[in-house]
Amino acid sequence: MKKILFLVLILAGTIYSQYSPTSKARGFFLSFGVGPRLPVSNFATTTDLGYGFNIELAYTDNDYLPFFLFGKTGFEVYPGSQNFYQETQYTNLSTQFLPVNIGLRYYFAPIAENVVLFMPFAEFSASYLYIQRLHQFKPGFGLTNYLEENSKLGFSGGAGLSMFLMELLFNYNYFEKHQFISVDLKVRLPLFISI
Repeated sequence: MKKILFLVLILAGTIYSQYSPTSKARGFFLSFGVGPRLPVSNFATTTDLGYGFNIELAYTDNDYLPFFLFGKTGFEVYPGSQNFYQETQYTNLSTQFLPVNIGLRYYFAPIAENVVLFMPFAEFSASYLYIQRLHQFKPGFGLTNYLEENSKLGFSGGAGLSMFLMELLFNYNYFEKHQFISVDLKVRLPLFISI
């Protein structure tokens, strides 16, 4: 329990230090996130609600940066829509994503400090998406099953709420014909901190 309290105090000092001109903070943070993925626009016509997880490495040094730099990657799965199956010759359309993001995150002043420190934040990232889609068809139509592989460039932007080691993040992810909203519950752990 003492180790957890110590980590929380260090993380709080790191976050607060960006508002105090006399203190310095830098560090690396590792986070893990998991949550649902909601397809939107054209992507929603063929797929249902999916799920995904990600791992992220972030860095800050408030001597030079008023924000966090981060890189993350993950894995996401989307099943085909039942309506899409009924209207087409498909028996299965399974989509898997491997996203890679590089971006910036900015933490705003706390909105509550009584019991737990709640800090809103915003982030933006450039994204690369590797796509794999399995196409399987009903027998009798003369169609051959196949595996489609593709990649796209896009971007992601979102906002969230940080509670020290836990974060809740909502992101809009834009890729041509593959847009989705991701919701992640994240655990953030400090790897190295210097104050």
